[in-house]
Amino acid sequence: PYGCAECGKSFNRSSALSAHRRIHTGEKPYGCSQCGKSFGQRSHLISHQRLHTGETPYTCSDCGKSFNQSFALSRHRRIHLGEKPYGCFECGKSFNRSSHLITHRRTHTGEKPYTCSECGKSFSQCSNLITHRRLHTGEMAYTCAECGKSFNHSSALSTHRRI
Repeated sequence: PYGCAECGKSFNRSSALSAHRRIHTGEKPYGCSQCGKSFGQRSHLISHQRLHTGETPYTCSDCGKSFNQSFALSRHRRIHLGEKPYGCFECGKSFNRSSHLITHRRTHTGEKPYTCSECGKSFSQCSNLITHRRLHTGEMAYTCAECGKSFNHSSALSTHRRI
């Protein structure tokens, strides 16, 4: 009975409509006392606060891995169940995360939406751009705990560790 005048979505409780309206207004009344980040829903603040406390109340019964949000456990469970609900219409390959399908689709389209502002080189994945940027900044993000030598790629550290 409670409809949103902005988008037409309906809710069975007025409180649910009030929480939904914050999407349109941008209001974020729930603030984290530790870092100041704000949220539109109290449940999102509670999940966020688990990052600070390290609390991971959702545990996988198969492998014991823990998560701070229930959706993350549900997503993880797909690994054990072999579920891959996101399929590519072009080649039939399936994925357990929608983001992996989106990245995969770029292999068909050739889309490279992430561009280096320094040299203009483009990448299909944001993580590849981040790694590339280290060439310009000289940042060495991966350090050997044994000898202190640093590398700009995790694979270079892995190779070093084998030596």
